[in-house]
Amino acid sequence: MIRKGLISLCFVVPAAGFAQERDCADPVSQSDMNICAYEAWQRADVDLNDTYARAMEVARGWSDGAAEALRAAQRAWLPYRDAACTAEGFLFEGGSMEPFIVNSCLEHLTRQRTEELRAVYEMN
Repeated sequence: MIRKGLISLCFVVPAAGFAQERDCADPVSQSDMNICAYEAWQRADVDLNDTYARAMEVARGWSDGAAEALRAAQRAWLPYRDAACTAEGFLFEGGSMEPFIVNSCLEHLTRQRTEELRAVYEMN
């Protein structure tokens, strides 16, 4: 078992040396654009989760059922977002731009939803 772990490290550690710094403000390749779009979506998703948690705290202070309604809305929105962006990706299916298009869509819709949820607790 230890031998397998050491053998795996022989491949992973040298590969880390080939990693390049990406400048997402000025990506130079489609691969960089794809990775940067994915990372932007991941940051947007963290913000969404934080905002959703805060909106849920506020909704719990409203009348009975408010938090459950917000939870149901969020659970319905997530599959919509994923399906809408998957559908948008089919415009570039199999091409090098497909991941960029899908991840950019995911980031856009996620940020849009974050603002909608932020309005929930800013109105309070």
